[in-house]
Amino acid sequence: MAHVDAGKTTLTERILLDTGKIHQAGDVHTGNTETDSHALEKKHGITISAAAISCEWRDAFITIIDTPGHVDFQIEVERSLRVLDGAIAVFSAVSGVEPQSETVWRQADRLGVPRLCFVNKMDQVGADLQRTVEMIADRLGATPLVLQLPLRGEDGFAGVVDLVAMKALYWDGAQPQPSAGAIPEELRSAAERQRQRLLETLADQDAAIMAAYVGGETISAADLKAAIRRACLAGRLTPVLCGSAYRNVGVHPLLDAIVDYAPGPEDRPAVAGLDPRSGAAEHRLPRADQPFAALVSKVQASRFGTLAFVRVYAGRVTAGTSVTNATSDRTERIGRLLRMQADAQIEIDEARAGDVVAVVGLKSVVAGDTLSDPAHPIVLDGFVIPEPVIEAVVEPRLGQDQERLGQALALMARSDPSLRVVVDADSGQTLLRGMGELHLQIAVERLKEDYNVDAVIGAPEVAYRAAASRPSEVDHTLRKQSGGPGQMARVRLAFAPLEEGGEGLVFVDETVGGAIPREFIPSIEKALRQSLRDGGPGGYPVLGQQVTLLDGAFHQKDSSGLAFELATREAFRIGFERAAPILLEPVMRVVVTTPEDYLGGIIGDLQSRRGRIVATEPIPRGQEVIAEVPLARLFNYVSALRSLSQGRAVHAMAFSRYAPAPIGVAEKLIATA
Repeated sequence: MAHVDAGKTTLTERILLDTGKIHQAGDVHTGNTETDSHALEKKHGITISAAAISCEWRDAFITIIDTPGHVDFQIEVERSLRVLDGAIAVFSAVSGVEPQSETVWRQADRLGVPRLCFVNKMDQVGADLQRTVEMIADRLGATPLVLQLPLRGEDGFAGVVDLVAMKALYWDGAQPQPSAGAIPEELRSAAERQRQRLLETLADQDAAIMAAYVGGETISAADLKAAIRRACLAGRLTPVLCGSAYRNVGVHPLLDAIVDYAPGPEDRPAVAGLDPRSGAAEHRLPRADQPFAALVSKVQASRFGTLAFVRVYAGRVTAGTSVTNATSDRTERIGRLLRMQADAQIEIDEARAGDVVAVVGLKSVVAGDTLSDPAHPIVLDGFVIPEPVIEAVVEPRLGQDQERLGQALALMARSDPSLRVVVDADSGQTLLRGMGELHLQIAVERLKEDYNVDAVIGAPEVAYRAAASRPSEVDHTLRKQSGGPGQMARVRLAFAPLEEGGEGLVFVDETVGGAIPREFIPSIEKALRQSLRDGGPGGYPVLGQQVTLLDGAFHQKDSSGLAFELATREAFRIGFERAAPILLEPVMRVVVTTPEDYLGGIIGDLQSRRGRIVATEPIPRGQEVIAEVPLARLFNYVSALRSLSQGRAVHAMAFSRYAPAPIGVAEKLIATA
C-alpha cells in the first residue's frame, strides 16, 4: 500500500522475480507487469484494481495483493486490508510520506493491520531515509524501528547495512542475491549508534530485551528478531527497511523480513461476528478445524463467469459444498475454487483458514457478505465503503445502447461499491457517482473496453451532503380513512447528529411494552434509510444521522408496514427540519511541492479557492505546502498550478472530510437544486 508512483507494482514484480514466480520482471511504463494486467492499467500506467498473486519464500506461502495508490480507488485498499494479515507500506525516499500514504495508513490503523515499511527509490537524487523515517513518526503517529542503513558506492546506492546482524549487504546488479561483508569503516560509528537506538527502542517495548539490555547481556540476532516480531504483531513498532525496487536492491532482505516479522493467519486474533439467528456474539479461531467462515471482499465479472473473491477466516471448504450466505440468509453452492495469479488462475480442490481465493458459482453475493457453515452461521464485520464526492451524467452515444448501458453499469457497481449509479427521478438521466474525476473517467473507459458500450460523460459536479446540526424530536401520527381499511401509525423519534466522520444511519430502538409490534420495526428502519437518500435540504442525501425510536402506537386493524413507512418518512422530514440542517461539501487535503520562487503565488491561489493552509515545510530543492481545499474549487487545478509554476510544481490530493459549506454557497445550491 502506498501513494501513487511510490513503486508498489515495481516492488511486486521484483518479489515475483526473486521468488522464482516469473523469469523476467515487467515494467510499469512498458505495460507488461503481472498485476497491472487490464488494458486500462497498461494505458494509464497506474493500478486500478487490486490484484492477488502468490509466491513462496523460505517455505512460507505468501499471498500478495498489489493495491492502487490513487485516492480515487481507495475502496480497493480498504477491502484488501480487511482480508489480509499484514501490509507493506511503500514510501518514496525522495517524497517521503505523501497524502494517500496517510489515508491508507489510517485505514490500516482502523483495521488493526500490522505493517512493515519499505523506503523505496534510495537510488534517486534527493533520497533521504532519515527524513522519511521522521515523517513516518510525525505524520503517521507510528514508532518506526529502523533495521537498515543505506550503503553508498562509486555508482551511488549500492546496498544496506543490516543492523540486526551487523553486516553489510552489497548488490552488484547482476544477481538479486546480495553478498555479505564487513561494515565499511567510515560507516561503523553511524551503524553502532543506530544499532544502539534500535536496542533502546525495542527495550522500551519488550520486557525480555529490556532485561538483557539493562543486565549488559549480549543480545543475539535470533533474540532480536523474535522481539521485533512480537512488537510488530502487537502493532507497537513498525520495522523499516530500504532499497530500490527498480534495481532489485533490498528486495531479498524485505522477503526475509516478511517471513521473520509479518503475521501469518495463525498469528491473528479470532475473528468476531454475530449469530444471525440470535444476535449473540460469535468468534472463530483461524484454524481449519473450526466451522467454516469467509468474507466476500469483491465480486466481478470475468471470462470464467462471476468471480467472488473471499478470505477464509476459519474452517475449510471444497468445490461442490453448499454454504450459507449469513448476511442474506440464502444458500449458495461453491462451484469452483481458484487461486488467482493476477489475471490467470489455478484451480484448487480445497481452501483452508488463511487462504484468499476466488469462487465461481455464487449467484447472489455482494462485497461484504459472509459465507459460513449452514449449521454454524456467523455474520462478520464488512468494510467501510466511502461516500462518493463527485457525480456526472452518463449517456450512451447511441440511444439503442441505453439498456446495455444500464446493465453494464450495474455490473460495474456490483464490483466497485464506491461507484454509485442513480437515475434522476425528474430528468430520467443516469448519474454516475464516484471518488473523483479519474474514477469516473476510468468507469466510462471500462464501459467501452469491457462491455463495448460507447458512452459520454457530462461535466463533473460535487456530491454535496446534508447533516443535522443539533438534536431534535418529533411525535407524528398518520391517520387515513377512505371508506375501506384505514392506515394508522404513530412514531416518536429523536434525532441526533453523528460525530465528525460518522456516516450512514445509526438506528436505536428504545420502545418498550409492545408499543409497536416487532414486525413493524423493519419498516420503520427501511423508511429511515430511504429518507437518508434524499431527505436533506434541496433533496441532497444525508451523510449520517442517529435516529432513536422512543415510542409509538398502532391500531389492531389499520396498522401495517406501509403505514409505518409513510409515518416515518413524514416524521423524518419534520424532525430533520427541526434539527437545523446544514449542507456539507467534500474537502480535500492538497499537498503541493514547489520550488521556493513560486511559493507565494501558490499559497495565494489556494487561499483564493477557499483553501486553508495547514503547513508549509522546507524540503530539498523547494517547499511543500499542505492545505485543505473544497473539492468544488479544485476542478482544473492541474492547469492552474502548471501556469503558476511554469510546470515545475506538482501536487497530490486525497479526500479529507466533509465540512459545512459557507451559508451563501449552501443557499445558492439549495435554491437551484
